[in-house]
Amino acid sequence: MKRILYLLSLLMLLVSCGTVTQSITRGEQYAKMYEEKPVTLLVMPPINNTSNVEAKDLLYTSISRPLAEAGYYVISPLLAMDVLKAESAYDAELFVNVPLTTFRNYFGCDAVVFSEINNWAKSGFTINANIRYFIKSASTGEILFDRSCDLILDLSIDSGNNSAIAALIELAASAINTAMTDHIVAARKANYYIFRDIPRGKYSPMYGQDQNVAAEPQNVHARVQ
Repeated sequence: MKRILYLLSLLMLLVSCGTVTQSITRGEQYAKMYEEKPVTLLVMPPINNTSNVEAKDLLYTSISRPLAEAGYYVISPLLAMDVLKAESAYDAELFVNVPLTTFRNYFGCDAVVFSEINNWAKSGFTINANIRYFIKSASTGEILFDRSCDLILDLSIDSGNNSAIAALIELAASAINTAMTDHIVAARKANYYIFRDIPRGKYSPMYGQDQNVAAEPQNVHARVQ
């Protein structure tokens, strides 16, 4: 009898675990995004929490493209940068917790895109980046989209040849590749990994049709080449 009770308890535990790990849809994970249906986005300069002073500009130049490809109208980063600098609004951290209606009135945007760089470093033949991206409503200030990416960009070369000479050649090639590869590559990879799961915007053929698509994890861990 005890053995039967034990098996029943184990079965119930397995069933409950299966329920917990069940995936959710984009419509559930990004419900507020579907409710507000933003069309025009303003990308703010990244908040740089690292010692790499170049990371801010490197990331900023590559955020707009994946958003535009997802069906959103993104205000020109060059135009926005000039205006933000002229209005002393280049430091995005000053506006994270304040009403964004000023940006809505000035730029005509529906939502504002923020990003936080928490790690950006080159180690050997890899670039390590940890970035959080979140989109806030320009009307209500609510967070509509929030994801983070822990990305390792592998710049090593592997020919598949295990000989000692080949290993030396690959080592040299990897060094050259690392030296020549701009950090902007890592920024582009991080941006695409994050925004490939964003609900499609008004100018996408999938607009209003992707609520039932399985959502990806909100915290992404990836190693890419």
